[in-house]
Amino acid sequence: MKAALIQLCVCDSETSEQRWERVEQLLAGLDDVDCIMLPELWGVGFCNFDRYLREEEPLQGLTVSRLMVWARRLHCYLVTGSFIECTPDGRRYNTTAVLDPDGQLIGSYRKIHLFGYDSQEPALLTPGGHTAEVSTSYGIIGLSTCYDLRFPEQFRHMVDNGAQLFAVTAAWPQQRLDDWRLFCRVRALENQSFLLACNHTGDCGGTIGAGHSMAVAPDGTVLAEAGAEEQILMAELDFQDVQQFRRQFPALHDRVPVK
Repeated sequence: MKAALIQLCVCDSETSEQRWERVEQLLAGLDDVDCIMLPELWGVGFCNFDRYLREEEPLQGLTVSRLMVWARRLHCYLVTGSFIECTPDGRRYNTTAVLDPDGQLIGSYRKIHLFGYDSQEPALLTPGGHTAEVSTSYGIIGLSTCYDLRFPEQFRHMVDNGAQLFAVTAAWPQQRLDDWRLFCRVRALENQSFLLACNHTGDCGGTIGAGHSMAVAPDGTVLAEAGAEEQILMAELDFQDVQQFRRQFPALHDRVPVK
């Protein structure tokens, strides 16, 4: 799998439509990729809490329908990054969708762990209740969002459900960059799985995005890491490496139930 992580600059100086135009320019420049990822709440901006209700959308609303075109055009899997999903019962979620190379919606994930530290996310949104593992022609991808990285039980549950790759969309701040780099490596290593983590950059609501999107191998090796500015990070993954490493070093098999 050849993956492209779009580490987008999300800043308050542009409108959502201007950001969309920039994203589509970046997509238009991609060729010969198998999977594309975008970061968390890149359209709204994570810290722009006053925009959550104004820019909410149904699951198959603006974000999914507009990116479906690009998944078909580039004939690749596309992890949309997250958006504010609204449901008929009046609930709102931080939701990420996955599109296949035909542009079809094949999976979605509602962020389970909402971030409450200096954040209105838990007051405005509803936490998701289930993990999400999406089958692709390459292998099974487990989805997570930003703060989820701090909760290893979620990733272990996804591995138990067959995940070989974790796709993490994020709006992780620069002030906790060391934590980000640590968690990305550890979540991959302890679960013997690939991990793709797509973060944003820029000043959003007074918080600077850390950037440093990365691809991590099942043995914890960083295969590729972005810097602090907007860029597209490329990484190539061979899913056979997951099974090979798990056979050679069978830590998952050696687990013992703890009471």
